[in-house]
Amino acid sequence: MQAFEILEHTADIGIKAYGNTLKEAFENAALGMFSLITNPENIKSRLSKEIFVEAEDRESLLVEWLNEIIYRFEVDYEVYKRFEIIDWDEEYRLRAIVYGEELDLGRHEIKTQIKACSYHMLKIEREDCWYAQVIFDV
Repeated sequence: MQAFEILEHTADIGIKAYGNTLKEAFENAALGMFSLITNPENIKSRLSKEIFVEAEDRESLLVEWLNEIIYRFEVDYEVYKRFEIIDWDEEYRLRAIVYGEELDLGRHEIKTQIKACSYHMLKIEREDCWYAQVIFDV
């Protein structure tokens, strides 16, 4: 199973992330989002940070999760390649560790400047596996 696929959208861009579990789909959504920003293969796991987010429902939790990672990228100038959810209830909160390093424009070419994860076309469903679909404002 592929981790994610890129979705083309009129003025924006999105991803559809997959997982055998919902947790894995959330982790792959973060990986997919960062693959739009820069090439994760060029990122080394030199640092780790804990992220905690809360929301009112599963869909909002996904948006809060991705927007918090975007915020960390924008404010802390860090890029991430691995995302590990270590505690969550699948609905209202999650705690995760993200792994990456400081942004180095010599090695981390910015491909897409993502402003935020939106609620437009947001979808979390289970078919043969879990998937999470998100559109990003660029």
